[in-house]
Amino acid sequence: MSRLPLARFRVVDLSRVRAGPTAVRQLADWGAEVIKVEAPGVEDGLGGGREGPDFQNLHRNKRAITLDLKQEEGVALLKRLVARADVLVENYRPDVKHRLGIDYETLREVNPRLIYASISGFGQDGPYAGRPGFDQIAQGMGGLMSITGLPGQGPVRVGIPVADLTAGIFCAMGILIALLEREESGEGQYVESSLLAAQIAMLDFQAARWLIGHEVPGQAGNNHPTTVPTGVFQTKDGHINIAVAGNPMYHRFCAALGAPHLATDPDFATGAARLSHRDAMNAAIEAITQTRPSTEWITLLNEAGVPAGPIYRIDEVFADPQVRHLGIAAPVTHPRLGRLELVGQAVNLSRTNWRIETATPDMGAHTDAVLRELGLSENEITDLRARRVI
Repeated sequence: MSRLPLARFRVVDLSRVRAGPTAVRQLADWGAEVIKVEAPGVEDGLGGGREGPDFQNLHRNKRAITLDLKQEEGVALLKRLVARADVLVENYRPDVKHRLGIDYETLREVNPRLIYASISGFGQDGPYAGRPGFDQIAQGMGGLMSITGLPGQGPVRVGIPVADLTAGIFCAMGILIALLEREESGEGQYVESSLLAAQIAMLDFQAARWLIGHEVPGQAGNNHPTTVPTGVFQTKDGHINIAVAGNPMYHRFCAALGAPHLATDPDFATGAARLSHRDAMNAAIEAITQTRPSTEWITLLNEAGVPAGPIYRIDEVFADPQVRHLGIAAPVTHPRLGRLELVGQAVNLSRTNWRIETATPDMGAHTDAVLRELGLSENEITDLRARRVI
């Protein structure tokens, strides 16, 4: 079995809940040696508990130890871990790490090559730095809820914690960039991302519509804001997505529908005209799509080079033959829960691909082993446990 590409790196994971663990998961799945540090007896707080789907999906491929960082000896042990580490990830509120004495400036003295990564709700400084961060708050402040949902419906959150997840992924990207730069400079550095910045970055063209064109986008429901016709259309037995971009594709679409008159109708003949008359055009299209089942339209339109696809429930997603072929539902065996399937990575490498090798560990499962690796004796470990340092 090939050695994974990040196997030479050690990561200390101080993060909790979702954004930080998402960043660390990217590193762990590609082979980094990750030590997850938790306070003795203090659960993460993620819904569903330690053996729930969410926690199990986030913390695979890690070793787990307990350290009380409110005690001096706990901080001293963390520093011994940091001295051997390449990366540390945390998502405390910005002031907490300074209060504990484990901030970047302090730990850089222990290990100048350390990549220290922080994720916060709003940034490490500025007027909102001290506020508690939460995904839905970032979705609202980042503008996403104002452009999600049906027109006039009022603000709608997205069905996944997109600010948490993207902050974690951006953080992981920053860590990898810093590790690459360290190969030239020999020095570590500080990496920082936030839920708010990540959410705004993910607005992409919707943000550019304001920044460049001074247009304030609104809710468009299932319709694409600028590409017409793109949206959800009722069929004989359900609904499908159809996406048509540009006049050549629109003409192929009309031919596939058996409705060439829609291509020549002056209300629909150009992109600007279709945008102005979207509701009438969608109604005309849906009158046709309702005459056949979803699978027939999906096959017919794709054969014509027009993107179309089903709208699945989550169970249907993982039953789809293409999803099965992609192998994104990856198996692992848990000592009590048995065989599980977890959500894999969305990128693959030809020689040194990601792997899920171990299930999420129990709290402190590797404390003794890791402390032995640091040179502690059995008596020292027993004493630390008796005093609840570990």
